[in-house]
Amino acid sequence: MTGTPPAHAPGGPLRVGLVGYGLAGSVFHAPLIAATEGLTLDTVVTSNPERQRQARAEFPDVRTVATPDELFEGAAELDLVVIASPNKTHVPLATTALKAGLPVVVDKPVAGTAAEARELAALAEERGLLLSVFQNRRWDNDFLTLRRLIAEDALGDVWRFESRFERWRPKPKGGWRESGDPAEIGGLLYDLGSHVVDQALVLFGPVTQVYAESVVRRAGAEADDDTFIALTHASGVRSHLYVSSTAAQLGPRFRVLGSKAGYVKHGLDPQEAALREGARPGPGWGEEDEALWGRLGSGESPVTGGGDAAPTVPGDYPAYYAGVAKALLEGGPNPVDAREAADALDVLEAARRSARDGVVVAL
Repeated sequence: MTGTPPAHAPGGPLRVGLVGYGLAGSVFHAPLIAATEGLTLDTVVTSNPERQRQARAEFPDVRTVATPDELFEGAAELDLVVIASPNKTHVPLATTALKAGLPVVVDKPVAGTAAEARELAALAEERGLLLSVFQNRRWDNDFLTLRRLIAEDALGDVWRFESRFERWRPKPKGGWRESGDPAEIGGLLYDLGSHVVDQALVLFGPVTQVYAESVVRRAGAEADDDTFIALTHASGVRSHLYVSSTAAQLGPRFRVLGSKAGYVKHGLDPQEAALREGARPGPGWGEEDEALWGRLGSGESPVTGGGDAAPTVPGDYPAYYAGVAKALLEGGPNPVDAREAADALDVLEAARRSARDGVVVAL
């Protein structure tokens, strides 16, 4: 749905309240909000004094409060709420914000189940409010490049899409993301899996069958840390998706095989690393060195020089919040609708069942 422009200070930017200032809030959301024309970071919610100091140091005009309740007490002074807190809080906080009359951006996964996501979407529609999901990997450089190659028919009919989001973290870091408590919605399936499944659905459409293998490999780990998902799309494309914290040798980020050619791309989009290092969107943002471009060709391995370098489209995380601002200020389209996120959760739930029961799940 399109956004309903909220009442805000005439001529002024939309005032944003950000719930959570951990990795997601401080590295992704706050810098991107601050860099977006039409938005201003007004309030940050975190109970951690050090994170409060960090927020004020990085954004001197920002207000900090310790609890979401304090934020919602001043709901009339806000135009948008962004939820970047732990996964288990996404649904209750989004519900509270929508009932307070505020448009909402929720970090992925929007909910623990597709049913909850659709209930949230229905509430947003009922209230005439924007509910958008932060699926930033739709604006990764490799993903944008692959979409261009498909649009140009450079690959022909795509037969198989291999996507890997792999890391080498042999020792668990702990925290809710690695918790085995189902209420925490932790583990890689719902973390990195939310990205790779969303990308596969955007590229190749609805899924008819899901098969998955999901294991806990590291000593002391509680949640899945090595997962494989195989999808059969209604279009006939097969997607093979890998997410892992235990990959001692990292595979290509993408390997896409078609009737004309294949595309192989190594390495992660540079935007996250840049944001972590304190860089901010500006000229040259998201550009990648030519030496890192993927290879497009057929009949020979790219490792031995097969194919041609395929110029990488610059990554563009700022486009997400630019889309949010346009939706709210001009009634433009929602950059990531919650019902799309619910479709991805259908796949993740099916993958969890498949891994648990050792079966192929039909959707």
